[in-house]
Amino acid sequence: MKQSKHRTAKLVRDYLIIFVIGAVLLYPIIWMFFASFKSNDEIFGSIRLLPQNFSFKYFIDGWKGSGKATYTNFFINTFLLVIPTTIFTVMSSALVAYGFARFQFPGKKILFVLLIAMLMLPNSVVIIPRYTLYNKFNWINTYMPFYAPALLCCNAFFPYMLIQFLRGLPRDLDESAYIDGCGTFKTFTHILLPLMKPSLFSAGLFQFLWTYNDYFNSLVFINSVKKFPISLALRMSLDAESVVQWGKVMAMAFVAVVPVILLFFAAQRYFVEGIATSGLKG
Repeated sequence: MKQSKHRTAKLVRDYLIIFVIGAVLLYPIIWMFFASFKSNDEIFGSIRLLPQNFSFKYFIDGWKGSGKATYTNFFINTFLLVIPTTIFTVMSSALVAYGFARFQFPGKKILFVLLIAMLMLPNSVVIIPRYTLYNKFNWINTYMPFYAPALLCCNAFFPYMLIQFLRGLPRDLDESAYIDGCGTFKTFTHILLPLMKPSLFSAGLFQFLWTYNDYFNSLVFINSVKKFPISLALRMSLDAESVVQWGKVMAMAFVAVVPVILLFFAAQRYFVEGIATSGLKG
């Protein structure tokens, strides 16, 4: 009986701690949501969380954008940019990781060292040569500066993460597939890829979030308002008016955050499992 009460008390205490931590972490989003119903005077002149009245005026006005494009266009542009980039990243990273984790070839150790070295290379170092190269290809103001690096596996973090996951899968699976008549590619697609699902979800979620929130690269490579993703659209709303209506900004910022939150909770199980197992080494 005492043990049961002790477990119940411990369970209640643990859930209370989780609730408090969750409330603290979610408070900025909650505040942003309620601020989207407030005028500038109410935002800066009151510390109340709840607005005086609830009106979707700022959501409606904010969605209209700056007149050149609405947030419907910005969201379409964002998904046209983010979804192919994410898919190309996962595909190319899985293939590169498979090659490093399962095959022996000349220069493998040197190439792996270069792969690790790329993790420490800051984006600001390569942005000028990249811009020069893409400008010669006439890729400026298109989404190719995002598609091409993703398709060619230029982000070293994702293949490195998948390599660590593949090392945790026993090679007996490959050998069994070879005995059954599978080639190397069929072994990869039919045996290993299904087992890599947690790590692939993690890589895809990371790339989706990073590309979705990317402001710097979008600002450098995209210069047409009609092609702006949501990150540039939110910044543009601060310059479109002489007096910024922060209610509109908060409303559109909250709308922009919603897809990311929904995606994270939908893929949370795979994300946590992929992160937990990517550090295993067989």
